Amino acid sequence: MSSRIKLFCFPYAGGSAVIYNQWKQYLDSTIEVRPIELAGRGKRINEQLYNDVPEVIEDVWNILKNEINNTKYVFYGHSMGAMIAYEVAQRMQKYNYPKPLHIFFSGRSAPHVKREDEKKYHLMPEDKFRKEIIELGGTPPEFFEHPELLEVFLPLLKNDFKLSETNTHNGEIQPLDINITIFLGKDDDLTSEQCDGWKKHSTKLCSIHYFEGGHFFIHEETEQLIKLMNTTLTTLTT
Repeated sequence: MSSRIKLFCFPYAGGSAVIYNQWKQYLDSTIEVRPIELAGRGKRINEQLYNDVPEVIEDVWNILKNEINNTKYVFYGHSMGAMIAYEVAQRMQKYNYPKPLHIFFSGRSAPHVKREDEKKYHLMPEDKFRKEIIELGGTPPEFFEHPELLEVFLPLLKNDFKLSETNTHNGEIQPLDINITIFLGKDDDLTSEQCDGWKKHSTKLCSIHYFEGGHFFIHEETEQLIKLMNTTLTTLTT
């Protein structure tokens, strides 16, 4: 078994694997970043978009299952990516596959906590959707000024939000037997219950860290975030 740890990274809505490329310069040499490319973007741009969350998890599972044997590995997911990391980890635990040594859930509410006032971006009219997405951050406003890009990107983005906003949790908490770390933006639209609720999803340690910024704090706080990840993960290689 290699002493290096594979860090499987899952993107947020509208994101591609390339968003994690810059992480290589900050990660400890014992950690190998392995971004997962989802259908409909990047090298998979010609593939059909997913119909539902089970289709996403099946696709990701088929990518991962050949890479996790005899390998130390961990998950990181931001927003929609955190949902994917959670669902895949639940599947691994259910079927007794080798589990990740650690999971970083970023920019996401605890799975069992639902709010009545939660925004449903994918149901918004196009003009309102664009406005809300720009305010959320993560997508440069100039992007919406190029019709040729929007023709490809807007259906992908709306579909990702539909997946991300699907309630996949039945209310029954099945804690993971894995140490987990939660990264959150201080100005993100999450309640204390949504943040602290993560503690119920691990039978082991759950650490919660807050960063300056809103939902897309990961772009401004990359170095600080990875510094914490390095500290956590280098202890796993010894």
